[in-house]
Amino acid sequence: MKKNKVSILTKAENDFMELIWELEPINSTALVHECEKKFEWKKSTTYTVLKNLCRKEILKNENAMVTSTLSREEYYGACGREYVEEHFDGSLPLFLAAFCGNKVKLSEKDKEDIKKLIDEC
Repeated sequence: MKKNKVSILTKAENDFMELIWELEPINSTALVHECEKKFEWKKSTTYTVLKNLCRKEILKNENAMVTSTLSREEYYGACGREYVEEHFDGSLPLFLAAFCGNKVKLSEKDKEDIKKLIDEC
């Protein structure tokens, strides 16, 4: 995956990645069967999505074994950082102000967790 920008996934790709993260490493043949059961996909659909995610460098398919190039947490963390960078000029305070401005009520535990994260940064 490119270090400077993450690839945003479609809903189908995201669902596929969630399955991969749950089952990896997984043989591509077994993956076809899992996708048939879970998504009712044909073999060709599974391989098309797999090929696209390999091209985006999010997955690897080596010797018919499929693995991710980054964890779920790494992917979603990169997406979040990219979103804040693109839409809030990289300002986490601006993002939080917008988030809380929509009348989101944070619990005391949420506030404590955020304070702890800030202290650890």
